[in-house]
Amino acid sequence: MTDRKTLRIALAGNPNSGKTTIFNAMTGARQKVGNYPGVTVEKKTGHFEQNGYSIELVDLPGTYSLTAYSVEERAARSFIIDEHPDVVIHVIDSGNLARNLYLTVQLMELGVDLVLDLNMWDEFESMGTKLDIEKLHRLTGAPIVTTVGHRGSGVEELVDAAITLFENREEHHRHVPVSYGSHVNDVLAELTDLLEAGPETTGDYPPRWMAIKLLEGDTKVFQRLRPDSEETHQIREMVTRAGKHIRTATGSDPEKVISEGRYGYIQGALREALTAVDDPVDRMELSRRIDDVFTNRFLGYPIFLIFMWLLFQATFSLGSYPMGWIESFVEWLSGAALGVLPPSLLTDLIVDGIIGGVGSVIVFLPNIMILFFGIAILEDTGYMARAAFLMDRLMHALGLHGKSFIPLLMGFGCSVPAIMATRTLESRKDRILTVLLVPLMSCSAKLPVYILIAGAFFAEQAGSIVFLMYAIGVALSLLIGRLFSRTLFRSESAPFVMELPPYRMPTGKGLLIHMWERARIYLQKMGGVILVASVILWFLGAFPKTADFSRDYDAEIETLLALGSSETTEQVDVLATMRAAEEIENSYIGRTGKAIEPLIRPLGFTWEMGVSLITGFVAKEVVVSTMGVLYQVGTDSEDSLATAISAPESGITPLAAFGFMLFVLIYTPCVVAIMATRREIGTLWMWFSILYQFVLAWLVSFGVYRIGLLFIT
Repeated sequence: MTDRKTLRIALAGNPNSGKTTIFNAMTGARQKVGNYPGVTVEKKTGHFEQNGYSIELVDLPGTYSLTAYSVEERAARSFIIDEHPDVVIHVIDSGNLARNLYLTVQLMELGVDLVLDLNMWDEFESMGTKLDIEKLHRLTGAPIVTTVGHRGSGVEELVDAAITLFENREEHHRHVPVSYGSHVNDVLAELTDLLEAGPETTGDYPPRWMAIKLLEGDTKVFQRLRPDSEETHQIREMVTRAGKHIRTATGSDPEKVISEGRYGYIQGALREALTAVDDPVDRMELSRRIDDVFTNRFLGYPIFLIFMWLLFQATFSLGSYPMGWIESFVEWLSGAALGVLPPSLLTDLIVDGIIGGVGSVIVFLPNIMILFFGIAILEDTGYMARAAFLMDRLMHALGLHGKSFIPLLMGFGCSVPAIMATRTLESRKDRILTVLLVPLMSCSAKLPVYILIAGAFFAEQAGSIVFLMYAIGVALSLLIGRLFSRTLFRSESAPFVMELPPYRMPTGKGLLIHMWERARIYLQKMGGVILVASVILWFLGAFPKTADFSRDYDAEIETLLALGSSETTEQVDVLATMRAAEEIENSYIGRTGKAIEPLIRPLGFTWEMGVSLITGFVAKEVVVSTMGVLYQVGTDSEDSLATAISAPESGITPLAAFGFMLFVLIYTPCVVAIMATRREIGTLWMWFSILYQFVLAWLVSFGVYRIGLLFIT
């Protein structure tokens, strides 16, 4: 039996071209997410098999060109040049051929084995315009396949075309060189010959492409030249002479002339291959009509808030059913473990530490999945781009940079990639300001805390309370951003251009994949940081063992058990709870809580809540697992964590619980996010971030609690 052949395909395309849909259609859930080496841009890879090939598919960052101005462009270009994918599939929005083909031309200049995917072909056909695909194939030299990504139509044929190109590259690899006019072509040919004469100078770069980039003044390509060599000196002199010649002959910079040459090539190709009809359908017409309402300066914001409120209502109300099922299973598992295992420290570790700690967090998995399913709907329909457009307008009014909205939006998922995404901001002041604001967004790790507290103390309004937490985070980020931009970071805001794609119907498969990606990350935390933290917390709560109680609980319990009445059974439960509470107060974790109690008592927090906040530095989900360890020790297994913390003997009032949610929202993020902050903006700003978030959290919680007491009393 022969070994399965391997094929590596890179997927390139403009933002909103349907590239991710094609990637999901090819790979399904067989995906892995990481980062490109040296940059913080997300790298998606997937694997699948077809026609005897084991195929690795790499989803390149969405980009309009390969000019290396942005980190996405640099990551995409570096991967193509340095990693040498066997085939590059360029996913094209068929309804925007002129704009999308600009990237096609640059890929042709790179000399890659290229397949063109005319995606969203159904939308193109509905426009009434005709395209001669065979003629476009002859003009570009690249195989062309039409697809409808959200239906999976044409995807198999697309992979077949890539395999055929790979197997017959000598026959099919024949890109037509782009003409930039005689003034550029002459010096380009001369510079290409000079580069070909010294292959050690060009390295992996194709000589003609490298000549084009040198004429464009691409600094990254200049850096690839061998320093202090005779060949490099000659190349630099020729580039200088060529630039002067082009400016003299055309009156424009070489970069502009080359860009115009690319667009001229595209216009000529489309003039040959496209046939317009008398009354073409404008596919954006319906989207523009909807946008007249959704992006209206008066209606847009309340509509956005309604959508968000409905999302969080659904997250809580729909999630309560599977949440109850998982909670019942965890309780059953605890009871089963107690029934099988003999009384011992190991049993306590398994039941109270592992099952109690991890179980108290995993019950929120359905809520996480529902939330991100809803967010995926907003993204895939195109509405999230409208939300960004709306918020950009508001952020400019408050002195924030429009581009900052993208990292802030990512902060709803996880603060770490959101902080990393600030590298796309050109100004260091903008990067620092945005990093300082990202933790105020309610990341998915905070959602279990919100759901637990809201469900325990505000059951009827739980969904609205969770929505309120997200809204308060956004409002605080705007206010703090306004304050910092007026004091610490005075600068002019740069304009921000955002593309609004047409509204589209999302696919079930795409939505499920987006939802599963978040669920997988959450489950990985269950088996990693939260499991470890739960075991450590159990140890700190179980030791040191104390024999000095304020009363002889064991003797009193034995006396009551001897009586054997129903009333004495309730008294036994109360005594057992009191004994467990006193035991944990004397443990390491109890002593820690007592030590910080003077700091948190003005907020209405108990020492258990204080300990939970400390452990929340590891990960915000650990706040819940800590409370699970602290409040469920010694209680009946049928009592849920929500019941335990809302009981009068817990010492937590609804007002203090609301203040606790605010504290979790605002205070310092997890350790990984702190490290990302240090890496992106430096140690000094990291400590400033920690300090201001903690002080702000304390002041807000204190103010809410104290003002609330005035109304209650």
